[in-house]
Amino acid sequence: MGIELDLGALQKTKNTAELIADALRSAILQGKLTSGQWLKQDEIAARFSVSKIPIREALVQLQSEGLVQLLPNRGAVVSSLTLAQLNEIYTIRLALEPIALRRAIPHMTPADILQLEHILNRIDCETDLSKWAELNWEFHGALYAPAQMPMLLQTVREFHNNVVRLLVYFIRDQHLKESQRQHREMLSLAARGDIDAACALLERHLREPSQFFASRFTQK
Repeated sequence: MGIELDLGALQKTKNTAELIADALRSAILQGKLTSGQWLKQDEIAARFSVSKIPIREALVQLQSEGLVQLLPNRGAVVSSLTLAQLNEIYTIRLALEPIALRRAIPHMTPADILQLEHILNRIDCETDLSKWAELNWEFHGALYAPAQMPMLLQTVREFHNNVVRLLVYFIRDQHLKESQRQHREMLSLAARGDIDAACALLERHLREPSQFFASRFTQK
């Protein structure tokens, strides 16, 4: 099934259901579990040597994030995304993420800037697209974190997770290079305190993949 988890090394801050949700989420985002694939509770329970109770809790959590669909009397399946849903996600992200960045920039410290530069340096060295996707969120999450708006950040992360699983299929080297160039320019603007320019670039950064998805879906 493409999912791995050592339940013998449980993190004290997370219960079994949360750890299973983490493993399933990671497998979905990395493309190991694909849209339309059935998630059989018996198989998952056997793999992790747990009862079905934490499995059901994990699937309910992933359903709330839009990654899994629970079908009455049929089971759970990795959810698919239509072009209309993608457009809606990016419309919401375009509304929320500039708010987070606008609130974050005045509170950024030199340590925040160094952390963001370190993440970008790691992205430069990453060739695995699934790991690139994780680092991409790590950058955006750290960029917005000084806004101290945890509910907004959680919402944005869930929308990000929904689309990034498609990006790992479609994205090409030229898209990665342009994305990284925009990341560095965004960080430079934020470090200088140029809020309006940074937010304008962020909006462009989000519109481009939305347009890219629209063209890909049209070609199908």
